[in-house]
Amino acid sequence: MLASLIPLFDDEMKVCAYSVFAQRDNHLMHPHLMGTGFLDNVVNIVGLDIVESIGTSVLSGGKEVFVEITNISLFANIEEQCKAPKDIIVLLLDTSVLPEEPYLSRLWDLRGQGYKIAIRKLAGNQFETYKPILDMCDYILLDHRKINIRSARIYFNRAYPNIKLCAVGVDTKEDYERLASDGAYDLYEGNFFRLPVEESEKTVAPLKVTYIELLNVVNNPDFDLQDAADVIGKDPALVISLLEMVNHLTINSEITSVRHAAAMLGQKELKRWINTAVTKELCSDKPSEIMRISMVRAKFAENLAECYEVKGFAAELFLAGLFSLLDVMLDQTMEQSLKLVHVSKKIEDVLLRRSGDLWPIMQLMFEYENASWQEVSRLMILENLEMDAVYKAYTDALKWYRDLIDPIK
Repeated sequence: MLASLIPLFDDEMKVCAYSVFAQRDNHLMHPHLMGTGFLDNVVNIVGLDIVESIGTSVLSGGKEVFVEITNISLFANIEEQCKAPKDIIVLLLDTSVLPEEPYLSRLWDLRGQGYKIAIRKLAGNQFETYKPILDMCDYILLDHRKINIRSARIYFNRAYPNIKLCAVGVDTKEDYERLASDGAYDLYEGNFFRLPVEESEKTVAPLKVTYIELLNVVNNPDFDLQDAADVIGKDPALVISLLEMVNHLTINSEITSVRHAAAMLGQKELKRWINTAVTKELCSDKPSEIMRISMVRAKFAENLAECYEVKGFAAELFLAGLFSLLDVMLDQTMEQSLKLVHVSKKIEDVLLRRSGDLWPIMQLMFEYENASWQEVSRLMILENLEMDAVYKAYTDALKWYRDLIDPIK
């Protein structure tokens, strides 16, 4: 199984939903599946299998989940495959589902049960033809590069006032800002929110300098617990977070100081907590998805160390994943950002030059995140990786992240 999450944003850069893009097998390892891959979902829909096995709280934090549906999988036993609340599942159709019987009857049945419906890959000249399906849709995903959105908005407001328009392929910040200011779309999907910073004349905010100081203390091979505690004490938010963490791990222990709390965690756990807590603070003025991706990347990369049989690199892979969006967090180029933090040559190589010992693992991680399944399949074959082990490394990272931000659940 291969699966990845793609976020959908609103015009305030808040994530409203995630699309699950999945593939059951390595098609390059089994070439005959390339011609029959569309049959993957005849009986069991891959996306629903994932929702059922992992749960919406881990996958999406309870937000809506878009699941791909084809003209074949539409007639699978959707109702029995997934017990998640129906109003969270959005069935994402493509143009293989035709606006004719028996598709329409099946869609009306699913709609009546409470499922939401979305459609993608429709061209402007197909809107009228697909009217029977659009009448049932909650969302339509449009390629903003091929649509005159002002005309489309007028049309949809008149013909389908309740349908939400989603712009896909939004791959630059300029496109997002232009589309968002126009107000014609409701949701946006693309890479615009995590693009590398190419140049910057901004200075790092003073509070972020404190966080970077703390990162440098704990990522020193021989860091001192008391030095770390003293830097933590400069920021009330970190002090509160540290005390909450220690209280969660200990019972009937009276914490007398920040140094005491740090000592109770110990060097290894304190280092792990600081790296994640500081990343959270560095992302506080950024879309929440930046923090989620940074932390999931960190844990995914660390988990992949076992798949590649390089456990000795696990700690560096964690940091490489965590700092892979450091430029976005600091509004600096990656080169400028890495000059502020003390990282190893291996991490510098992978984040600046996409080379070195860590790069093959990080490359797989980036391709996996983008659901580039053909390239993922190729890399797994080259490295002799088990697909299920890679999938588990990813889903374990999702679970770790959800436990980290909401340990009560």
